[in-house]
Amino acid sequence: QLFRSPSVPGSVPRPILKRGQPSDRDTPVKAKWQRRVAGTPGQEASVEPVGDGEGVGSARLVEIENLLANNDQELIGDFSKPHLLPTVEGKDPGLKYISPGTLAAVLMGHFSSFIECSIVVDCRYPYEYEGGHVKGAVNLPLQRDVEEFLLEQPIVPLDAGKRVIIIFHCEFSVERGPKMCKFLRERDRSCHEYPQLHYPELYVVKGGYREFFFQFPSHCEPRDYRPMEHAAFKEELRKFRGQSR
Repeated sequence: QLFRSPSVPGSVPRPILKRGQPSDRDTPVKAKWQRRVAGTPGQEASVEPVGDGEGVGSARLVEIENLLANNDQELIGDFSKPHLLPTVEGKDPGLKYISPGTLAAVLMGHFSSFIECSIVVDCRYPYEYEGGHVKGAVNLPLQRDVEEFLLEQPIVPLDAGKRVIIIFHCEFSVERGPKMCKFLRERDRSCHEYPQLHYPELYVVKGGYREFFFQFPSHCEPRDYRPMEHAAFKEELRKFRGQSR
């Protein structure tokens, strides 16, 4: 039995979008229990194809090598187009960070002509999420939650000209959110020929829920902020820390 809480994946409304159907060979579910944290940014930029390399044309590899040689860090993970959202400097140079204001703009539909679906992934523990979260965010605190929600039936845009973007955060977006962002990218890479991805456009909210709540409380429900180290939830913290290892 996969771990479930009242706030994770089974009870979260799924976006009504076309779904990809990966083959048995590609499905990440077979490797669900082989979890590991994504590699370094240098490894992420490798041009070596996943697997034995069959089906990856030399022309495509040359194209990728040229892109990397130009050091264009603004291209999304499959090198198909630039990042849509304006980014800010963050702790991990291998990730793309956005400001709380940019997240608020996404929630208010300011990018709706370019985005078909935006999913805000709250990586905090359920008691934190229940104490206040970004409106519409899904609570996926464990790696298996992310695999189940995003990879078992990947989300595919109905309009090929629009994007599906995933935005991660935790309390401060220092540890849990960035690690989960890297984990999704790694698992996504493992079931594709490089550089193809289900989700090429991933972001992390700089400052996390704490900063977002203080700047945009009207976009939170309930309109409150429960810290991870809350004195009333010491046992829940111990339990979820153990499950996250």
